Amino acid sequence: MTTSTASNWVSAHIAATGYRTQIMTRGHVLVADEPGDVGGADTGPTPYDLLLSALGACTSMTMRLYAQRKGIPLEGIRVRLRHSKIHAVDCAECAERNAKMDHVERTIELFGDLTPEQRTRLLEIADKCPVHRTLSSTIQVSSRLA
Repeated sequence: MTTSTASNWVSAHIAATGYRTQIMTRGHVLVADEPGDVGGADTGPTPYDLLLSALGACTSMTMRLYAQRKGIPLEGIRVRLRHSKIHAVDCAECAERNAKMDHVERTIELFGDLTPEQRTRLLEIADKCPVHRTLSSTIQVSSRLA
């Protein structure tokens, strides 16, 4: 099923069986699914893969924009991300020690003839990308039936 969406909406549609989900945004079509070992058909990235993809894309775009504005000779960026659940006992800032919390590991590889200071500054800039800020803040999701 293909439907149009307003420019500020993302639409996700799933059929009566399986987990394959068609996602539409601004005329672009994506597919998400679950791996076979959890009942999906593995026809696309998982929802967490898509979430990490958004963070990786935003991180690299933000760093690229900063480097261009500052004349930093950044030739390329590779952002690798991994999501896991860790016990809150491993987290010094966590209130509940028996709970689990989400953890995103992000490794950033910078290409180009960069000074140590430029590398350090670009790493600082990575934490300023809008998706990172959103994921690090308190998020309110409001749901209603159409």
